[in-house]
Amino acid sequence: MNLRRILALTKKELKKTAREPAVLFLLIIFPITITFVFGLAFGGIGGGTTTSFDVGLLNLDTTSPQANWGSSFVGNLTSSDVFVVYQYGDNNTGQAALLQGALDAFIIIPEGFGDSIVSYNSAPFNTSAWVNTTIGLYVDSGSMMAVSAIPPLVRQVLITTIFGEGASTIGLPIEIASPALVQSSTFTQWDFMAPGIFAFAAIFLTMIVAQTMTSERDEGLLRRLRTTPASSADYMISQTLSYMIIAAVQVALVLVSSFIIGYRPATGIVGIAFTFVIALAFSLVAVGFGLLSATLSKSAEAATGVSFIFIMPQMFLGTFMPLGEMTEAISMFIPSRYVTEALTTLFLRGAPITTPIIWINLAIVSVVGILLVLVGIILFEKYGSR
Repeated sequence: MNLRRILALTKKELKKTAREPAVLFLLIIFPITITFVFGLAFGGIGGGTTTSFDVGLLNLDTTSPQANWGSSFVGNLTSSDVFVVYQYGDNNTGQAALLQGALDAFIIIPEGFGDSIVSYNSAPFNTSAWVNTTIGLYVDSGSMMAVSAIPPLVRQVLITTIFGEGASTIGLPIEIASPALVQSSTFTQWDFMAPGIFAFAAIFLTMIVAQTMTSERDEGLLRRLRTTPASSADYMISQTLSYMIIAAVQVALVLVSSFIIGYRPATGIVGIAFTFVIALAFSLVAVGFGLLSATLSKSAEAATGVSFIFIMPQMFLGTFMPLGEMTEAISMFIPSRYVTEALTTLFLRGAPITTPIIWINLAIVSVVGILLVLVGIILFEKYGSR
């Protein structure tokens, strides 16, 4: 392995990419285009679907004489088809789970909750006699559906707890806190789509790698390469480096385009730097899938079709597309999902860079990428380079 040869081959590949209009469009112009088109089209629109919400619960009103009201509220939440309730013993643990995306919402039943209900029932029209308390409600700002749907659903459960099924009222001695909701309400659909755009743009590296490898094989370049001092390792490493550079350029272009149309991620310089790191890791995934596609293909034209076997699942199950219960489970095996999840935690939830789930996602993408590249190189050398 020779560094000078690797750099020369990398430079050759980058020049070749710059001189191919179709490839240049797909790798460079396409990310800018989808950022502007999607950003402008969905910049003022809300949407999204979900069938249930994972809700953390901390009950601080368990020792008072009126603790049965808190238990009743918990029971109504648990019996609802909309909520999947998880009990927590302290506020910090619940907030950490919410920050890392493990929960859609976190609810705190305050001390005196039962006393508030009893005071209301004793004097429903005398507000001065009420014991006022506030339910703590924290909603995942990275989920547009959770932001819009959970507060009214929790309020309905509260009304049911106090008045029974089918009841409704205007004045209550208990309110639901909403400071997090005020901030979340400013998000548009584009804010929720933006983290997935970074993975979406890089996915098509797979097709370009597959086309390039099969074309150079068909043109005899790989055979001629064996007659030069450059080794197969030099060539494969140069290919990988060139596409990692392209991936970094794509991230920069998407970021600049997003900022131009007004997008502002809830993270700082360190979070932006992390975006480049995880994009570089994801480029290894694309290169690996590209090598596998080239191995399975007899021509560059066939490589295009084969590469979509790997492209389509990542596009629809790992970027910004809404997922149902079954597709959510399938997406656990899609590498692009972990890129989107990490950037969502940074860009939407505003989590600090030290948040464990971010680095877990980076580790998953990196390990999968390295394994795919190694397997792809071995298989292409053995079956696809002839």
